[in-house]
Amino acid sequence: MQQAAFLARPLRPGPRHQLGWAWAEASVTAGGRLRLSRCSASLSVGAAGGGHGDEHAPLFSRQQAWDPYKILGVDHDASEEEIRSARNFLLKQYAGHEETEEAIEGAYEKIIMKSYSHRKKSKINLKSKIKKQVEESPSWFKAMLVFFEVPSAEIISRRLALFAFIAGWSIVTSAETGPTFQLALSIVSCIYFLNEKMKNLSRASATGFGVFVGGWIMGSLLAPMVPASAVPHTWSIELLSSLVAYVFLFLGCTFLK
Repeated sequence: MQQAAFLARPLRPGPRHQLGWAWAEASVTAGGRLRLSRCSASLSVGAAGGGHGDEHAPLFSRQQAWDPYKILGVDHDASEEEIRSARNFLLKQYAGHEETEEAIEGAYEKIIMKSYSHRKKSKINLKSKIKKQVEESPSWFKAMLVFFEVPSAEIISRRLALFAFIAGWSIVTSAETGPTFQLALSIVSCIYFLNEKMKNLSRASATGFGVFVGGWIMGSLLAPMVPASAVPHTWSIELLSSLVAYVFLFLGCTFLK
């Protein structure tokens, strides 16, 4: 038998931004029974996960993460150099995507600020611990601290450079002459720096010579204990004692009041 007929009817429109249609097909089978079949198709505009909606989907899958380390793809113990490299790499990879760039920059700033706060807090805690130790120290130790001060890093570095130069000069000329002139120069330098703080030449001179004598005695005690194989054969006991005296003179003129 021949198939009888085809019927087509439109379906009711779907939700907003959707178009839909379907056909109902009717045919008469060999047994005289009516068979219905339906086919349908739909098109969604702006639906999530398909169509034009993909154009508005975020390119960077981690930009919604709450952990800034996860956004940049680095470990929590990563160095600042690794964090900076990860940030630069991601900015280059997702250049032009404003939301992604903002997420990357925001994560980087959070990590850097957290690191800065941690270092500042650790520094404050160290000062507090030192202050607490001083407060809990014996009275004789507190009395000794009255005679000491901690100058700026610039002053320390300059005086360290001067005495290091004198020590190097003594080592270079050790095979030719003794360090007599260098010792005299170091003592005069120490007295000069002490006089700047004490404003009293007599007191500065007495303090400088006292520091030198203490350093020379300590050097004379330590020099014989140094194995001969540990130093060049041109280094005499006098030179070793002088090097220890330079250390004492540097500490005295830098940290004594």
